[in-house]
Amino acid sequence: MLKGKTVGLRGRHEDDIPILRAELYDDVVYSSRSESRPWRPITPGAKDPRLVVDDTDQGHVTFSVVELTGGTLVGSATLWGIDNHHRSAHIGLGLLPSCRGKGYGTDVVAVLCHYGFVVRGLQRLQIETLSDNAAMLRSAERNGFVREGVLRSSAWVLGEFMDEVLLGLLVHDWKPRYGRVDHRR
Repeated sequence: MLKGKTVGLRGRHEDDIPILRAELYDDVVYSSRSESRPWRPITPGAKDPRLVVDDTDQGHVTFSVVELTGGTLVGSATLWGIDNHHRSAHIGLGLLPSCRGKGYGTDVVAVLCHYGFVVRGLQRLQIETLSDNAAMLRSAERNGFVREGVLRSSAWVLGEFMDEVLLGLLVHDWKPRYGRVDHRR
């Protein structure tokens, strides 16, 4: 498990899947705002690739996010689009509705940065988020991400086009938030 100040990132457990499905992916508004494809219902028990981890996919690493005190599931985090040649990747995360606004997002981004830069040896991390996603923008900027541009009207969300903000962080600009991340179980 990778540990931050308040959260841990661990492998996906089978019993995480129904919670994440019910609280994140069955929510039409959340899914429409966080996915690059249209929302569609998923049959219970289906092997939804957003939830069921494919350990053979070297370009995508999925974590379940848990509170360090008690181990309660609080969300999902991913390092995706991993490009080992260019040494870059994208960051994504989703927090359960009851866990938003508690600072977990900033901590998740910090731990994902550690994983990307230290464990994976990447040079660049990138985040794309809707321009009105103040929580994600704040979490990214608190971890040193810089706004690099706006992709105008690039996301179709529930009947309208929205702007996306592109943020980037290079390893030589990264300042770990709390020293070393604990890798022990």
